[in-house]
Amino acid sequence: MNEQVIQYIEKIVKERPPLLAEMEQYAEVHNVPIMELVGMEALLGMLRIQQPKKILEIGTAIGYSALRMADALPDTRIVTLERDEERYEAAQAFLTRSDDGERVTPLFGDALELSQKVAEFGPFDAIFIDAAKGQYLKFFELYAEMLSDDGVVYSDNVLFKGLVAEEEVEQKRIRNMVKKLQNYNVWLMNHEDFDTSILPVGDGIAISKKRGEQS
Repeated sequence: MNEQVIQYIEKIVKERPPLLAEMEQYAEVHNVPIMELVGMEALLGMLRIQQPKKILEIGTAIGYSALRMADALPDTRIVTLERDEERYEAAQAFLTRSDDGERVTPLFGDALELSQKVAEFGPFDAIFIDAAKGQYLKFFELYAEMLSDDGVVYSDNVLFKGLVAEEEVEQKRIRNMVKKLQNYNVWLMNHEDFDTSILPVGDGIAISKKRGEQS
């Protein structure tokens, strides 16, 4: 999206409550990757339409997205997973300062190792994937089974600053990550059990709607 358009949208987005604004500043100062504002607003818009009662978030960071979702959906409960201990502790601290935090359950550990624990809280109406980009396919395969019949999976960062459209990426580490995202996007778009659309907002959001039982 044109940078000028992004800045325009950011200027007219409703001001966030003080705690969320503080978290945005904390993330900037401590170099914590939180969802871009325009992408976050788009995700919240879709969630308001869907009205999920239970959400699984893969990638808590400092709890910003979880609190944004909880604030937008007052009847929703959220389970969120984080493997970085420092960020997990920061998230807990922020969550305790918000009334909405009472509806957010943070779990510490690698998402690829927490499925048994997470299953105790399911099924989920929505799953939000926003963690290690190279593991998206594994996250999807592991947790999509916990979706309710009409569930939706939202995957952030699937366009990776536009790099997925590049024919060649110079840096090897980034090139490998881009390749995995490219494969994930193609796999999603051709998944027999999900209908997927990719929105070029924020850093790219894939919306994968479960088809349910086929007659």
